[in-house]
Amino acid sequence: MNDIFDYDEYESPKKDNVLLDTNNSKNNKSNKNKDFNKSKNSNNLNPEDKKNLIKSIILIIVLIALVFSIVFYTKSTKKNNNNSNSDNNSNPNTEIKDNKEEVKKVSIIDTDSNTRPFAVMINCHNAALPQVGLNNAYIVYELMVEGGITRMMALFKDRDVDKIGSVRSARTQYLDYVYENDAIYAHAGGAADADRRLANEKINHVDVDGVYGIRDTSLKRDWEHKLFTTTNLIKKGATAKGYRLTTDTKSLLKYTAKEIDMTKYNSSVANNVSIKYSDYRTSNYTYDSSSKTYLRSMNSTKNTDLITGEQYKVKNILVYAVNYSSYCDHGYCLYQKIDNVGTGEGLYITDGYSVPIIWEKPSKNAKTTYKLKETGKELELNDGNTYIQIYPTSGKLTIN
Repeated sequence: MNDIFDYDEYESPKKDNVLLDTNNSKNNKSNKNKDFNKSKNSNNLNPEDKKNLIKSIILIIVLIALVFSIVFYTKSTKKNNNNSNSDNNSNPNTEIKDNKEEVKKVSIIDTDSNTRPFAVMINCHNAALPQVGLNNAYIVYELMVEGGITRMMALFKDRDVDKIGSVRSARTQYLDYVYENDAIYAHAGGAADADRRLANEKINHVDVDGVYGIRDTSLKRDWEHKLFTTTNLIKKGATAKGYRLTTDTKSLLKYTAKEIDMTKYNSSVANNVSIKYSDYRTSNYTYDSSSKTYLRSMNSTKNTDLITGEQYKVKNILVYAVNYSSYCDHGYCLYQKIDNVGTGEGLYITDGYSVPIIWEKPSKNAKTTYKLKETGKELELNDGNTYIQIYPTSGKLTIN
C-alpha cells in the first residue's frame, strides 16, 4: 500500500500534462464508444438474413426428428418380430405356413411322429371292472369274443402310461387290427390259434404275463383279472426281443384340428347311442354338450377309470356291423371269427350327430379305410380319441 500512495519519491505531474492526459482519456473513451457501437451494429441482421436463418434452423430440426423417427421405427419393428417368433415357438401345436398363416395341429397324436404304437388287449369282463389307462389311448377297438363277452384292444403312442389293464389273452380277430396300425401287440397268453398266428406270421408281440406285467394283489378280484402293464414295460420287452420301435405306417385315421360342422352333411341327431353285442354286453354312450364328448357306459353302468374314478370320455365313435361266427379249436367251439374283409356301411358319430360312412378292408392284414357315404371322400375325424365298435349283425344299434 505504501508503494502505491507514497508520493514523496515521485515528481508531481505538471498541469499541462494533466490536461493533456485528461483530453487523451476523453478521446480514448470516445473511440471506445464508437468501436462498441460499430460492433453492436454489425450483429444486427437485416430481415432477409433473419428469415433465411430461421428457415435453416427449422430444416435442421426437421431432419433430426426424421432421423430419430426412422431409428425408433426400426427398433420397434424388430422387437415386435422377435416377440412374434417367441410366441410361435412357444406353442408346439402351431406351425407357420408361408410366413403368413398359422395352422393349428391336432393334439390326439403327433402326426409327425414315427413312433410305433402299442396295442394292448383289455379285459371287459364284468368282474374285471373298472379298467385303467384307457383315457390315454388314442384308438380303442371293441370286438366280441366267446360267450358274448367283449374285449378291447387299446392303442398307445408317444405317452408314458403307468398302469394299463387289466390285460387279457390274444384272439385272432384282433390281429387284423394290429397289422393295420403296425403295432406291437401286448397280451397275456392266448388262444392256441392266436398263438400259432403270432409265431407263424412273426407278429411282434410281448406277453406281459411275467416280467413285463404287474399283478395288483390289492384288488379283490380273481387272479386272471389282476394283471396290468405299463408302456415302459412293453417297450422294455420289445427292445429285449429286438423289435423296431419306429414305423413308416401313417395314422389309420385322418384328423382335423378344426371342429367339424356335422350339420352341413346328411346327419342325424345322436345324443344317446346303444350298441348291443350280446345279452352279456351292451356299450352305451351319452352325449355331453359341455365337453363335446360322449360319456361311456357298459350295460348302463358308468365305464370309469380305476385310478382317476372318472367316467371315460370319447370324442369319436365309428360303428358298424359284421358277421360273427363260432369255430372250434382244440375241442373248444366258442371262439369267434369275423367277416371283416370287403366293404360295408356304418356310422361316424361325434358332437351329437351321426353321418353314414363306407368302410373297406381289402384283406385281413390291410388297412381299413373310411369314407363319407355322401361325398365318397376320405373321412375326417375331430381331434380326439376314437372308439371303433365292430358289433355282430345279430346285435342291435340304437341311436336317438
